[in-house]
Amino acid sequence: MVEVEFTSEGGGLGGWRPTKSFSYQVLTSRYFMVFASLLIMSVSGGTYIFGLYSNDMKISLGYDQSTLNLLSFFKDLGANVGILSGLINEITPPWVVLSIGVIMNFFGYFMIYLGVTQKIPKPKIWQMCLYICIGANSQAFSNTGALVTCVMNFPGSRGSILGLLKGYVGLSGAIITQLYHAFYGDHNSKALILLIAWLPAAISFVFLPTIRILSSNTTDQQPKEIKVFYNLLYISIGLAGFLMVLIIIQNKFTFSRLVYIIDGMVVVFLLLLPLVVVFREELDQWKTKFQGLSNPSLKVVSEIPQPEQEALPEGATLTKTSCFSNIFKPPNRGEDYTILQALFSIDMLILFTATTVGVGGTLTAIDNLGQIGNSLGYPRKSIKTFVSLVSIWNYLGRVAAGFASEILLTKYKFPRPLMLTFVMLLSCVGHILIAIGIPNSLYFASIIIGFCFGAQWPLLFAIISEIFGLKYYSTLYNFGVAASPVGSYILNVRVTGYLCDKEALKQLEAKGLTRHAGEDLSCIGVQCYRMSFIIITVSTLIGCFVSFILVLRTRKFYKGDMYGKFRVELEAAESEIGTIKGGIVPFETEGQNATLSSNGAISETTSGSKELDKNH
Repeated sequence: MVEVEFTSEGGGLGGWRPTKSFSYQVLTSRYFMVFASLLIMSVSGGTYIFGLYSNDMKISLGYDQSTLNLLSFFKDLGANVGILSGLINEITPPWVVLSIGVIMNFFGYFMIYLGVTQKIPKPKIWQMCLYICIGANSQAFSNTGALVTCVMNFPGSRGSILGLLKGYVGLSGAIITQLYHAFYGDHNSKALILLIAWLPAAISFVFLPTIRILSSNTTDQQPKEIKVFYNLLYISIGLAGFLMVLIIIQNKFTFSRLVYIIDGMVVVFLLLLPLVVVFREELDQWKTKFQGLSNPSLKVVSEIPQPEQEALPEGATLTKTSCFSNIFKPPNRGEDYTILQALFSIDMLILFTATTVGVGGTLTAIDNLGQIGNSLGYPRKSIKTFVSLVSIWNYLGRVAAGFASEILLTKYKFPRPLMLTFVMLLSCVGHILIAIGIPNSLYFASIIIGFCFGAQWPLLFAIISEIFGLKYYSTLYNFGVAASPVGSYILNVRVTGYLCDKEALKQLEAKGLTRHAGEDLSCIGVQCYRMSFIIITVSTLIGCFVSFILVLRTRKFYKGDMYGKFRVELEAAESEIGTIKGGIVPFETEGQNATLSSNGAISETTSGSKELDKNH
């Protein structure tokens, strides 16, 4: 809403001016909030580069491989169990959740850094598990505070905003790695833990005031917002392309410290480049306001008309019902479910089951990619390259699924659950390539699996928001995230780990050797992971079938007008903008209506009657 004030300087409309500066408008705008969220997401991937600093923990603290795997499990547990952050976000503003995340991130990783550098007495194993779980859990708080808020501020473009933000999360591991090289060089890998401790905390702290849910009065619904997201997408593609080239070159050549600094500066430039898009959009709105103020037929009104609430019939009273009384009586799809209604619904059970095997299978492949490469005899440098590039394929999957699903849904009513089914079906190709182990197949498998792993996330989160509504989205979003550790535990620990160790012991026995306590098991050959990925492929195919059941159950829902209520708000906002261009500007007053006539006089109507001439 445009706020203006009257001054006695000059005549006509020369005495009218905006009370808030352009810089204030930029800092409080929706698009600047998106920019802030992108930066928060771009450094929230400390859990994705565990492999870069895990060896320092192993050597400095004297851990064996099983202890390191235990730490990795608590890392995954903390990163993917965000129910607490969701519940807190239901009753507090987003800055509270982000603040908690800042404290948890710094405390968890800084304590790990102190332990690894031996600046404190050697922590016990349970303490290190606690520290890494707390540090990793901060990722859930930053995601809830920033990502969920953006979805609620852009309900009509949720697929695009989810794909964009989750894309930056996918790139965050590569971004943090390049910033680490710029800050600390390439020889002090322990400093990477320190960077993970302070950098995400600092960025979240700086942007705390800007992350908030905007009301309909302060949210200028723009019909061109999808174009803004596309501009941000193009910038992120440029960033991803630069990182991909950089990773490939760095794996082949040794860089000097100066080159690392220059590379880091380019990364920072590309991270700040979305500000150009934000300034341009806000400048257009600023010009629109001044066009309205310079119109001689300007009329100032106190508020934009709001839809009237339907009055209760005479004698009717509101009755409160228990939250447990309607668990199995959910509203229509697309309306706001309660948390219990959503958790006990068949749709959520189907969605959670499908994504457990879908995400769990792709995550298992990613976690074991290095070991799979070693067992198949790939060169060490090749293994490092395609393991590093998984983050790029992960990013491409996230943005492609987010934007493509939005286009297909808007233009062709193509349901997102069907796209999720196709993505899971595509991941089966990658699993089969690992199982058969033909020469060079792992390169293609890493591309397919990285892409599919990333693509499942924006689809999952968008489906949850569409079917169950946005009222309790922060909690339901985090319930969807919980599918990842469940699937990883079943398919990675119980299936892949068990079968691989079993095959390794068989190979030892064939050589007439026995395993000593604490000795690492090595498995060589395609048979090490063949049975595991055959099981994963079959499980994912079952997940595809389960997902297709959701497609059938929601086909009428996705053919309808899901975003109708948001479109009404959009049209009302567009009407407000059109009114400003035509000479009507909203003017906030306390308990009064004001109009400005063509000769520059204000007339105000309160409980009494009063007219103010411009000369007064």
